[in-house]
Amino acid sequence: MLALIAIFFTSLIVAFSGAMMPGPLLTVTVSESTRRGVLAGPLLISGHAVLELLLVLALLFGLGPILEHSLFFMISAFVGGAIMFWMAWGMFKSLPTLSVKTNEVSTQKRNLPLTGALMSLANPYWIIWWATIGIAYIVHAQKLGLWGVAFFFVGHIMGDLIWYSAISFAIGKGKKLFTDKVYRILIAVCGLFLVGFAGYLVVSALLLLL
Repeated sequence: MLALIAIFFTSLIVAFSGAMMPGPLLTVTVSESTRRGVLAGPLLISGHAVLELLLVLALLFGLGPILEHSLFFMISAFVGGAIMFWMAWGMFKSLPTLSVKTNEVSTQKRNLPLTGALMSLANPYWIIWWATIGIAYIVHAQKLGLWGVAFFFVGHIMGDLIWYSAISFAIGKGKKLFTDKVYRILIAVCGLFLVGFAGYLVVSALLLLL
């Protein structure tokens, strides 16, 4: 039992270290928390968690080498870059009409669990993490059977959930302090980050291709 608890907490700590790094999922969490409040983070992570569960199952069935292949990286970089460009375009397009008082009504149609899954899938470095660090953890956890893998996965997801929920809570509760100008600047910054990250992915894929 102590070994299972150790796997849980080490997985939780490693998840924190990854979740705290800036990335597309964190950027979307910030922008959506200003619109949807404290539930944005948990909803985004629910989709992220389902995707990670499927990925863990894939790794258990031996798909790790495929995920590490350079061709897989290039495809995910191009597709992911396109998704991020599209989301950034939506943010920029909405800037002139964005208002703190009306944002909750104007954004209810976005499916946050699906968005959380897409933002994870769009980031090839998330896939690389799972194909390297993640699969090493799974191999270690498998020594304790399925319970070991389960404790590892729950610890990992709890780390993501705690961090992104904290981000959503801080922004969601503090959005009453935002003016429309500050709100639009925040969304614009999020959009710019997505453009920058998407551009970096596409350039990296092109260099690898050449």
